Amino acid sequence: MDAFLQKINTGYKFRFFLLTKLPAAYFSGLRLVMATKQTSLVTIPFKFLTKNPFKSIYFASQSMAAEMASGILSMVHVKASKKKVSMLVTHFEAEFYKKATDTTSFTCNNGLAIQQAIQNTISTGQGSQCVCISTGTNKNGELVSKFTITWSYKAKG
Repeated sequence: MDAFLQKINTGYKFRFFLLTKLPAAYFSGLRLVMATKQTSLVTIPFKFLTKNPFKSIYFASQSMAAEMASGILSMVHVKASKKKVSMLVTHFEAEFYKKATDTTSFTCNNGLAIQQAIQNTISTGQGSQCVCISTGTNKNGELVSKFTITWSYKAKG
């Protein structure tokens, strides 16, 4: 496992990253459960700062966790490339299937596709995109929501 993966898989270091770079994610209780080069798992709890008036997790809180699940994979592969590559969400779609009434886990398994897109942008100097899927499930493993997130990568300098 590379150094960046080891760092982000250490709970307190990831929470410090959230506190300093993404305070809304920190205060909402977003947690990185695990990250590899292929897969990531992020959770968002059902609590005061994440719930809506309809007694479920607010769609924006779910969106934040879903984006983090794919974004952390992008960060892993950008760091591993040892090149300067910018990353940006350029398209975002969401589908909701069930009320999120407890901790919801978001999984993204698009690490290989992300790695290929980043390698492509480095080798060609052209921007590239990768469409990632983050699925949210409840404690019973039932599908709660599905997010399709398009990441755009561009080599710098």
